[in-house]
Order: sequence, then C-alpha cells, then structure tokens
Amino acid sequence: MADLTNDTDTPDDSDGLTVTETLRRALGERYLNYALSTIMHRALPDARDGLKPVHRRILYAMHQLKLDSNGRFRKSSKISGDVMGNYHPHGDQAIYDALARLAQDFNVRYPLVDGQGNFGNIDGDNPAAARYTEARMTATAEAMLTGLSENAVDFRDNYDGSLEEPIVLPASIPNLLANGSSGIAVGMATNIPPHNIGELCDAAIHLIKAPNARDETLLDYVPGPDFPTGGIMVEPRENILEAYRTGRGSFRTRARWEKEELTRGQWQIVVTEIPYQVQKSKLIEKIAELINAKKIPILADIRDESTEDVRIILEPRAKTVDPVMLMETLFRSSDLETRFSMNMNVLIDGLTPKVCSLKEVLRAFIDHRREVLLRRSKHRLDKIDRRLEVLEGYIIAFLNLDRVIEIIRYEDEPKAVMMAEFTLTDVQAEAILNMRLRSLRKLEEMELRNERDKLLIERASLEDLLASEELQWKTIIDQLRDVRKEFGKQSENGARRTELAEVPDFEEVPLEAMIEKEPITVVCSAMGWIRAMKGHLTPEQQAKLKFKDGDEARFVFHAETTDRLLLLGSNGRFYTLLGSVLPGGRGMGEPVRLIVDLPNEVEMVDLFIHKPGRKLLMASSAGDGFIVEEDSVIAQTRSGKQVLNVKEGIKALICKPVIGDHIACVGENRKVLVFPVSELPEMGRGKGVRLQKYKDGGLNDAITFTLADGLSWLDPAGRTRTETDLTEWTGKRASAGRMAPRGFPRNNRF
Repeated sequence: MADLTNDTDTPDDSDGLTVTETLRRALGERYLNYALSTIMHRALPDARDGLKPVHRRILYAMHQLKLDSNGRFRKSSKISGDVMGNYHPHGDQAIYDALARLAQDFNVRYPLVDGQGNFGNIDGDNPAAARYTEARMTATAEAMLTGLSENAVDFRDNYDGSLEEPIVLPASIPNLLANGSSGIAVGMATNIPPHNIGELCDAAIHLIKAPNARDETLLDYVPGPDFPTGGIMVEPRENILEAYRTGRGSFRTRARWEKEELTRGQWQIVVTEIPYQVQKSKLIEKIAELINAKKIPILADIRDESTEDVRIILEPRAKTVDPVMLMETLFRSSDLETRFSMNMNVLIDGLTPKVCSLKEVLRAFIDHRREVLLRRSKHRLDKIDRRLEVLEGYIIAFLNLDRVIEIIRYEDEPKAVMMAEFTLTDVQAEAILNMRLRSLRKLEEMELRNERDKLLIERASLEDLLASEELQWKTIIDQLRDVRKEFGKQSENGARRTELAEVPDFEEVPLEAMIEKEPITVVCSAMGWIRAMKGHLTPEQQAKLKFKDGDEARFVFHAETTDRLLLLGSNGRFYTLLGSVLPGGRGMGEPVRLIVDLPNEVEMVDLFIHKPGRKLLMASSAGDGFIVEEDSVIAQTRSGKQVLNVKEGIKALICKPVIGDHIACVGENRKVLVFPVSELPEMGRGKGVRLQKYKDGGLNDAITFTLADGLSWLDPAGRTRTETDLTEWTGKRASAGRMAPRGFPRNNRF
C-alpha cells in the first residue's frame, strides 16, 4: 500500500517495469497534468487569435472543406464529423454546440459561422440537431484565416499524427476582444465581453503610433463593450477605466425601452433590447412571477410580441403611473438590468495564463500581426526567388528555342546537355522540360522580361519591408484600416449597438408608495394560518371567524395594505410580511411558514404592525435582553433577520414597544423587579444583558411603563389595579426583586 506521507520514491527491483511512488505525488502530478491540459487546450482563449482549440479546429476544418462565405453550405454533421475525426477527438455534440454558438448573432458580436436552419434563439431554445442544419464561414472567419497557406503561422501534428493543424490562426481582426470569450478552467476562469471592431482597430493603430499610450487615452477609442444584443450601459467611466486597466471589473447594462402612447391617454412600455446573455423567455417568466406575487403593484401585465426583433410589452396598473419609476423598479427587481463580470484571463503566446489589461491584449494582437506580416513576406520572397530562377531559364530557352527542341528530340539525356550547353540550373532545366507544347506560343521575350521586372520590383519592396521596422508598422496600420473599412462602423453590422449613458437621477420609491392603501384585518391562528380580510372587522364579525378543527385565533388586528408586519419567532429571528401580499380572506388562508422561512420547530412569539422610529424591548426566557430600534429588525429576505441570540433550550419570549422610563419584569418565582430603562443597553443584535436574577426558573413577563403613572394590572376579579408606590420592588438591573404585590394575576403576566 502506498505511503501517504513519505515523499520519496522507492524503486521496485523485482520488476523493471514497476515503479512505486507516494500517493500524494502520483495524484499531484496527474491532477496538475489535467489542470494544465484544461487551461491550455480547452478553457482559455489564445490572446493572439482569441480562439479556443475547438473553435480554431472548426474554422480550419471548414477552410479545408472550402466552405467560403460566398460558396455553398454543408451539413453541420459533416463539419463536426470532420473536426472530430481529424483534429478534435471529443464528443460530436460538444463540437456542434461550439459551432452553433459561433453562428448565433445574439451570442457572438461578429459571427464566424453562417448558419442555415434552426441555430437556436434568444429565448434559450436549443439549435436543431446537426443533421438538420447547414453552415459555411462568414467573411469575418475568412479574415481570421487570411495568409494561412503562406506560412503565416506554425503547424503541429494532429492527435494521431496523420495530419497537421495550425497552432494559432493569422487573425487579421482582433477577435478576442471583438467577440469576447468565456470559460472555466481548473483554478481559474475567463469572461471577456464583446467589443466593436472599428473602435478596436482605432485603439490598435493608436497603440502602434504611441506604444506607451495611457489607459485613459485607449478608453477614448474603446469606451466600453459593444454587446450583440445592444442595451444601454450605465457603468461610470472611472469604473470602466479601472476594469480595463486591471483586467477585472463589471459592466452594468440595462434594457432599452420607450414609452408608446395609446388611445384615451393610455400608454405602455416597449422593451426593444435586453441585456447580453439574458434569455428572453426566462426574463418574461420572472417578471410575470413578480406580478403574481404583487411585488410590483404598479405593473399590471407583461406580454411578448417579438418576431425577428425583441418587443416586450409592459402594461402599467394605471395611466397615472410614472414610467421612469416603473422601469427603475423593474431594473432593481429583474434581469432587465444585469452586470457582466469581466475577467480578462488569456493565454499569452498560447502558453502562459495571465489576467491582462486592455493595452496588454491589444499589444499581443498587434505583435502577432507583425509576426504574421514578417512570415508572409519571407514566404512571398522565397516564391519570387523561385519564379525568377524559372523565368531566367525560360528567357534562355526562348533565345535558343530551335536548339532546345533539337536537344529534346535527339539527345538521350536532354537535361544534362541543356544544363551544360546553356549553363542552366537543375530547376531551370526541369521547368523547360516540363513545359507543354501549347505553352510555346506564349513564350514571348517581352512578356517574360516584363514579369521578371515586376517581380524584381516586388522583391525590392519586400526586402525594404523586412529591413525596416517602421515600414512594418506602417503596413500593419494600413491593414487595420482595411479591416476597419470592411467591418467597422460603415459596414452592415459595424455600428455600435450598446449605448453608453448615465443612470438617471431617481429617488427610490418605497414599495408602500406603489400599493393602493386599503383597510384589512389580519387574522393569524394558533397553528400559523394567516389571511387578510378586507376592511376593518368589528368585534362581532371577528367572533364569527372560522378556523380549522382544533385551531383558534392567535393574532387579530386592524391594518392597511401598505403596512409591514413583523413576526418574531422563538429562535430570536424577525420575519417581515407585507400587508399587500397576504392571502385573501376566502378560506383559512395559508400557513405563514410558506410565506417566510419559519422552521417547523420554531413557535410564533409575536406578530404586529411595524411603526418606524419605535424602539422594542427584547428578552429571552432566560431573563437576558436589550433594547433595539424597530427599523433595524426589518428583514429583506424570506429567511428573516437574527436579532436576539438564544442558546438551545432558551427561546425568545418578550417583544414589546418601549413606552415610558422604567421596566418591570416578573420571574417564574413570582418575584417582581422594577428598574430604569436607561440601565438596559441598546443593541442591534446579541444575547443582551441580565434583566433579573433567578435561582430557579426564568423570566415570565416584562413591560415598560412610566413610573409616575404607576404599574397597572388586572386582578383575579377582572378589575384594573394600579400600584403607584413601587419603592419596595425598585432596584438595580440584574437583582432578584421582591414577591409580587397582593392581587397580582395568577398567570404571572402584567
């Protein structure tokens, strides 16, 4: 069995093929290999062409199949099959999913695949099966492959060594930033938003002219992402600058909307663009749930009238509703506003993962373009040299055509004879011998000399280019300008889609202000079934309320639909309920445990209307407590807010408004203690301090009152009794107190 702690390898002499190593090292090495493979060959894009291996192999396979942008379509199953069989030995469904995404104009800013058939939609529907769809490359994809046959990039063997594939594509467009990328590797991830090609070309040209350009200057050229689904970005400029400077940040994007006037003063809101990567169907479903739950009372209905373009209709509850207030509420409550988190983690030179700034990514692209330019120029230079050599041979053959024909007709070794007689090279002699007879009529000295002169001029310009770095950068700038002209703002899909704007000044309106104020009677039973009856019920009507068998009324009080209700559980947590969303009065209502996350083992201690600015006395059964501001106990979520900390066996017992200057508490031992409110601290959350000291038992009840008015309670006969002289029971907080006065209630409660 392998040792888990010892890190030394122990060779096994009994078998030369077996090596014993520690489990820690074996697992570590293998997991590291897997992690590196995932990072380099699957999840992270290359900074030079912005592609992951699967996308690069798809484009290369389509290039091999000659699926040009103006050519024919081929079945997607044929393409994914070629990719899988020749270059990418993984699942065909994964390959097809990657191919389909490259064709989705709502996911990719500049699609690299031109799809024919059902390739999915913005609602989140999946593409049709590969056997039903067809595809070819787009002009953008062809721009990614320009120069591939001119030794622009290195090739490597495919997975079985039978073919070769490019390590990186020449990429004449800045695809990494233009189309973005996302992926999760091992211990790292990447998420890059799409941008506008025209803006990227401008920024790259500026970076070539000013290599030490500041991030602020680049932001003038690339003001922010340009999402394929449009929308309005409301992220402040300083945040965008920081994100591009560090490579990490987020971009807040909103849906584009407009107010559409209807007849008789009615109106509706039309949403025409939604944030990037938001599924329209799920967005509408979520907003419909908010309407049903009455969480946005000023919104009456939502419907989808989309065809080719997005058209979502939002109907207000009344024509008096402010459309800006309605939309701001929706932006806060739904995916009509989202944040795109950027993490510009890419492979530098295809090897090293690094979180890069905007400048570093652009620098990697233009450096790659220079490398491609040099390699293509050298390749062209070699071809010119070979052609010049052949042309020189043709000119010699033309000048001695009759003798050449004679040698070919009568000599056994015409090649050697020609090489010796006319001082030809092996390449020249071979070219003359391979010439077809019909080519003899084209063999004119002037044409040959003209072609040679043109090639010599081109050769000289290439040598100048290779010798001058300044000339190289000038050529790259010209190439970028050509790309900008073809794919930039003047092209069909080149105009910026995502508008940059500032968040409008808008004071947040509380939910209560949107709810129509109506009187209700809140009814909650002992078993926790809650409902809201319309109107304020009279005591006689309350007496006729029906409950389930074995159940009875626990809390019944008048309220308004705009009220917030606070529910305290015996676990010391406060839960917030809205009067407007309580179930109606028909039937027995609903269990309160379905409305908030109140655990089954937790009892309800109190339920009351929230009054802003009030203070509450909190106490546990152990006799510990404090004073808390009521505004701070409101819970924003279903899970509630912990206020009074209680241990096992102890529960929250008291929650009463602070009215007066003194506190009276009574223990299970019937001892009463009175002390000033000022001795009890104000806290936001905690266990609290000791209110009264007990040898046995705990706290039974506590109340606040004004000492000058005395302490009142109901005696056993039901009469109100007031004790004004409380000197005997007044003491310091945490003392034991004295036995309750004669006539104090038997239930030990004030």
